[in-house]
Amino acid sequence: MKHVSSADIRQTYLEFFEKHQHTIVSSSPLIPASDPTLLFTNAGMVPFKDTFLGLEARPYTRATSSQKCLRVSGKHNDFEEVGPSPRHHTFFEMLGNFSFGDYFKAEAIQLAWKLLTEEFQLPVERLWFSVFEGNDQVPADEEAIALWQQVGAPADRILRFGESENFWRMGDTGPCGPCSEIHYYRGDDVRNQQAAGVNSDDPDYMEIWNLVFMQYDSDTHGKLTALPRPSIDTGMGFERIVSVLQNVKNNYDTDIFTPIIKKTIELLGRDEVHYREHFAPYRAVADHSRAMAFLIADGVLPGKNGRAYVLRRILRRAAYQGRTIGFERPFLSEVANTVIEQMGTVYPELQQRRDFILETVDIEERQFLRTLSSGLTRLDTVIEQVTAHKGTVVSGEDAFRLQDTFGFPLDLTQKIASEQQLSVDVAGFEAAMEEQRIQSRDVAHFKQNASVEIWSNQDLPPTSFVGYTYEQSESRVLALVVDDTLVKTASEGQQVQIVLDETPFYAESGGQIGDRGTVVNATGQVQITDTQRPIPGVTVHYGTVQQGEIVIDTVVIAQIDGALRQSIMRSHTATHLLHRALRDVLGEHAAQSGSLVAPDRLRFDFSHMRAVSPEQIQELERRINAWIRADTAIIWENTNYQDAINRGAIALFGEKYTDEVRIVTVGCAASESASSAPSQQCSRELCGGTHVGRTGEIGYFRIIGESSVAAGVRRIEALSGLEAETWVDMQTTTLQDIAARLNIVPSQALERIDGLLAELKNQQQQINALQAQQMRGSLDSLLSHTKQLNDVTYLATRVEVPDATRLREMGDWLRDKLSSGIIVLGTVLKEKPQLMVVVTSDLLAQGYHAGNIVRSLAPIMGGGGGGRPDMAQAGGRNVSKLDEALGQVEKVLIEQGTK
Repeated sequence: MKHVSSADIRQTYLEFFEKHQHTIVSSSPLIPASDPTLLFTNAGMVPFKDTFLGLEARPYTRATSSQKCLRVSGKHNDFEEVGPSPRHHTFFEMLGNFSFGDYFKAEAIQLAWKLLTEEFQLPVERLWFSVFEGNDQVPADEEAIALWQQVGAPADRILRFGESENFWRMGDTGPCGPCSEIHYYRGDDVRNQQAAGVNSDDPDYMEIWNLVFMQYDSDTHGKLTALPRPSIDTGMGFERIVSVLQNVKNNYDTDIFTPIIKKTIELLGRDEVHYREHFAPYRAVADHSRAMAFLIADGVLPGKNGRAYVLRRILRRAAYQGRTIGFERPFLSEVANTVIEQMGTVYPELQQRRDFILETVDIEERQFLRTLSSGLTRLDTVIEQVTAHKGTVVSGEDAFRLQDTFGFPLDLTQKIASEQQLSVDVAGFEAAMEEQRIQSRDVAHFKQNASVEIWSNQDLPPTSFVGYTYEQSESRVLALVVDDTLVKTASEGQQVQIVLDETPFYAESGGQIGDRGTVVNATGQVQITDTQRPIPGVTVHYGTVQQGEIVIDTVVIAQIDGALRQSIMRSHTATHLLHRALRDVLGEHAAQSGSLVAPDRLRFDFSHMRAVSPEQIQELERRINAWIRADTAIIWENTNYQDAINRGAIALFGEKYTDEVRIVTVGCAASESASSAPSQQCSRELCGGTHVGRTGEIGYFRIIGESSVAAGVRRIEALSGLEAETWVDMQTTTLQDIAARLNIVPSQALERIDGLLAELKNQQQQINALQAQQMRGSLDSLLSHTKQLNDVTYLATRVEVPDATRLREMGDWLRDKLSSGIIVLGTVLKEKPQLMVVVTSDLLAQGYHAGNIVRSLAPIMGGGGGGRPDMAQAGGRNVSKLDEALGQVEKVLIEQGTK
């Protein structure tokens, strides 16, 4: 059996299938394009899903790939397996070979046998094979059994299993079929292998490859019908086959992980012995570092929802695991850099976005470490309260609050609680999360009442788009919908959806809004107000019948609004120039994450961790307007996807591309050809949208806004053409008006405004000083209201303050005046009751705790709060209960004093 590097194993697999007429297909991103049913790409077949379903044609019928994948279980404790388990991962690679109606079982089994026994030289005596035993719809897979025996598999090594193990489904409906799994015995006693070990919990038996024979189509009732073109989908776990070929029983002992673990040991200043004694945290850091690097490279940024939350959860768990083995400083970016160095050759997106990946990881880890101590303090308090009442469960509400307020993932709360022999009410946590989700959920509506179901159920051919060349076309009406119902005629006044056989109307896509215009013939006219593509390939025109009627299967003239299209094209081409300029000025990490291309404005969202400075905005505008003045031609061409990527074309995250793609090149110097490699002065993107013919047609470009959209995502709003000129005119007029009111020339405006602001600041400082002096005078009178409780002086009173800062200052001043005592101040800020508690240091030793005091008082006002032993604050909802809360101070102090 060969012992080779993981890189060689990957390459051997791909080259083996390439020699057998398979096209090597590059890995798709971890974010599935145009597939809302999946959070992440979780299997090698995901990029080929539409091909298997017959919705997408490819120029090849055989493919092979090494697909990056990420799986996260819906069960919150699933993450706990990463580290302790020898082969459980979040990020992993899936090797696969695929046949789209080409070869079937016989060749799939022959190829698998040849690869395993000849290329990888696996000993046959360690291999086991499983097949489907059959059910009431599908007979036992006797064919697969015979084929395995024909290639050389011993009959006693071929086992039968039921549907849960050996029948694969793409989903509740769609392609499915029996599968044959290949298992490997990695134990020491080869002579005493047992069939019972296969598909058991015995770690000596491991599945390494699954061959899926997709030969049926399942309907909504579970009825199976034979597919006219059966296909093959296989998946081999890369990490598993590497562990086998490198003869180790733990995936983390392969060269996939050892450099990452070695780096972690080095950063911590420990040794191999420490790693072996604390292997689980080290492994978790290694696994999670791979996951976070690849997720960020593919455009995911840490956040509170969906994919963003998964990344945050992975990153924070890695940070906490590092803390458990001794890290007291941020370290994950250095570990992630090792991942990039190790895998950047195979996955160049890691190298291209290196700086952004490392910066994102570092910022998120530092933010987590800042909140970790306060979150731990809160969790310690919760645990103290649970144990004080002899409880064994942390409430779901408390666990949710820890996540929502302090960024503590549920599995981290569970881990810390378990160390104190406590569990967490996961059902209660889920209920609290669902309640928040319902409150914040946006209600989604299909635009213009578009019904995906209606169009999905129609057997319509793809709409031919002629809008790159023509503004009108002579087209045939293929379908009409009125009030979500298919009709043969649409009459005057009715809102209608129209499908034509060909159209010049561009359907909204890639941020570019849909075209408007008219559809007319001798019998009627429709004003088109929007164009969409509710299902792949089918363009739907939305509008209102203005005159007469439109009848199915008649010929019409489809005419776009040319002036509107021209404005949209100016914005769209300007967007491409902005994207290139952002990468040049900020770095290649500044990748598009969303856009809006409208006739009167454009909006562009991109990855960046900090605000774009005024100087950088000026540089962006300078570059883009230079491109516009150069008036270079925009070049369009069609080519295959891989060729486009090799030539430097930018593919956008989240977009799905076919094998034939359209490259739009903007801003190239006249000496550059369309086929040459791009320069820093040239934008080259995969894009199906419409563009102007030359950059000069944009006219002028101006950025009017820059802001944050989410963590790590910035937004630029801009104008082009006449809209940009009008905006500049308005700004100039405003500046002139300001100068006139200040009785100065415009060039002196900034200097004069700075002077006025300085005067205003000085006056405000004087006002603050007077207010502070006045407040201190009033505080002297408050001291006369102090009371005694045994030997403790306390003050509980209501005060009037303008803001929380003044409230804290008042508490500090009273503490200094009292030198020994407890101060409880109540006030109303923004129509909400507020409490602040201050405890002097000498009373802390007696058991008085400001945080506990305020937690006892806050519920009276319908609120909550907490804080340090010496100072704490709380807010509430019921102003009328503020005085009642202050009246309970003595009772709370008595309770604390007796503990």
